[in-house]
Amino acid sequence: MTDKITALDLAPAELSDATKAYFAKCREKLGLVPNVLLAYAFDEKKLRAFTDMYNDLMLGESGLSKLEREMIAVAVSSVNHCYYCLVAHGAAVRQLSGDPALGEMMVMNFRAAELSDRQRAMLEFAVKLTEQPAKIVEADREALRQVGFSDRDIWDVASTAAFFNMSNRLASAIDMRPNDEYHAMAR
Repeated sequence: MTDKITALDLAPAELSDATKAYFAKCREKLGLVPNVLLAYAFDEKKLRAFTDMYNDLMLGESGLSKLEREMIAVAVSSVNHCYYCLVAHGAAVRQLSGDPALGEMMVMNFRAAELSDRQRAMLEFAVKLTEQPAKIVEADREALRQVGFSDRDIWDVASTAAFFNMSNRLASAIDMRPNDEYHAMAR
């Protein structure tokens, strides 16, 4: 493939020791530094804001499992046709679920997957928030409560969907490319 991460020519900034250590931790745990982080490396302040929000949403305390959060990332990214996020987060769904077929179904059409009522309601909400945000009404939130989501969980579903809508748009705008390694993960 190519070594080009984005269509933009932005030189990396001189990174702090803390950021260098964060990248080393990524290499240790993932075997790579995700290209999304390298894309942000031209501005450490923007990189830190992105990683702080990402880590809080995807790894922090939540009533949503890590798999559920990754499923939201993929469902939103599927609607938005975000190549970067579909590859990277599709790999995460495969890995966390232990089911390569689920990862592929999520990328193509989550409705083809055998999901719990909870997961299906969560993803329908995330997709509606992506496609028609102005049409979210109390009945949509109530549908999530009916399958066991707390109001805090609804906040997390919405925050995760909103974050990936932002990320998808940026990745598309700059033609961000996923790390080649993601294609073979958890298959």
